[in-house]
Amino acid sequence: MANSYELKAQVRERAGKGAARAARREGLVPAVIYGDKKEAVSISLPIKEATMTLHKGGFLSHVGTIDLNGEKTSVIAKDFQLHPVKDTLMHVDFLRVSANATLTVEIPVKFLNEETSPGLKRGGVINVVRHTVEMTVPANAIPEALEIDLGEADLGSSQHISAVKLPAGCAPTITDRDFTISTIVAPAGLKEDDDASEEGEGEE
Repeated sequence: MANSYELKAQVRERAGKGAARAARREGLVPAVIYGDKKEAVSISLPIKEATMTLHKGGFLSHVGTIDLNGEKTSVIAKDFQLHPVKDTLMHVDFLRVSANATLTVEIPVKFLNEETSPGLKRGGVINVVRHTVEMTVPANAIPEALEIDLGEADLGSSQHISAVKLPAGCAPTITDRDFTISTIVAPAGLKEDDDASEEGEGEE
């Protein structure tokens, strides 16, 4: 299982708000590792490295490694808190991940072939209904993105989950409907021009 990042950590002996504040003053982020039928472990991470990892993107959808005094554990971040002003990490919850595990994660949407879309060529715009899609995925094969092909998308068209070629072992958590990911819509000016043209043709 290829992991996308590695962070060195140390065991956090004390818990509670006071201990967490003390850790932050020392440049550390309080965190916890839980799951996989093992006891939760309170840890501290270097705030600079942890925040940089967060802002690289994919923090909640990439499996990483926590090096705790030489013992390495595969994890995925399930939740985090940011400082309201500094935008630095204040706390992270990590879930232990085994190689054969199945995870529920938000996968970002990526649009392909926008330059050949008939609708976009005519001045239409992409109305993104879902920027991410919640998926169940294998821990050892989390896709970077769901690719939406707009090569033949015209004005008024909708792109649904059923049209997406999903990677092996991946499935949306919503299974009771063919939900919309995006639509191609005409801007107001273009729509008004089309309406005027139709009215003119009707008068003839």
